[in-house]
Amino acid sequence: YALGALNHMGELTKLGRRMAEFPCDPMMSKMLLASEKYKCAAECLTISAMLSNNASIFYRPKDKIIHADTARKNFFSPGGDHITLMNVYNQWVETDYSSQWCFENYIQHRSMKRARDIRDQLEALMERVEIEVLSNPLDTMNIRKAITAGYFYHTARLSKGGNYKTVKHNQQVMIHPNSSLFEDLPRWVIYHELVFTTKEYMRNTIEIENKWLLEVAPHYYKARELEDSTMKKMPKGRGKAKDELGGDVSVPVVVN
Repeated sequence: YALGALNHMGELTKLGRRMAEFPCDPMMSKMLLASEKYKCAAECLTISAMLSNNASIFYRPKDKIIHADTARKNFFSPGGDHITLMNVYNQWVETDYSSQWCFENYIQHRSMKRARDIRDQLEALMERVEIEVLSNPLDTMNIRKAITAGYFYHTARLSKGGNYKTVKHNQQVMIHPNSSLFEDLPRWVIYHELVFTTKEYMRNTIEIENKWLLEVAPHYYKARELEDSTMKKMPKGRGKAKDELGGDVSVPVVVN
């Protein structure tokens, strides 16, 4: 209902009928449809395919952990993990889907092939709902706005104590240590999913601006909910090293 797919009678809206064409969760479907407005459908297709891939994209052989982590960090992009995943896919396409490139960058070639198959299927469905697949990979703001349009429910903000709390339920969560945003601590983030290991972690996270939430979901958020308790960005170096966090964060259990 909050996504606009159902009316107050519980019936599918026009938007809901278009969303139902996609074999994804409703939030991802909404993101794909929002990409039409923000003229970044090609990028949202890629991000959706990479997020839908249940297998891990990167791998860390025990004897080459430092090399693997360095290779992953080379893909980190301003804006967050969704943009990083998009860049991984786009660079793989530029190599003509090379398995050797995957091997050199500690990326699972099988996972990438699966992402390509998912993307092809989703692109065919975009044509079915008559969305023009425009590409604008450099406009990461619009890409992140499209993601926000689908995943506005998954918003967390940095509190004064240096911890993240979800906006609606005030649940304490943390950025996953593998995230490109782990040491940046942006004020506002949207996460793809929560995983629970030793703590509640947000996996696949992007930085957003709180005003975007009023733009894409004015029916869900009120301005007073989105006021910053402090305008100061947390100082650098507040992120904890993996070994300080304790517990194994490499094998998370997805919490529905």
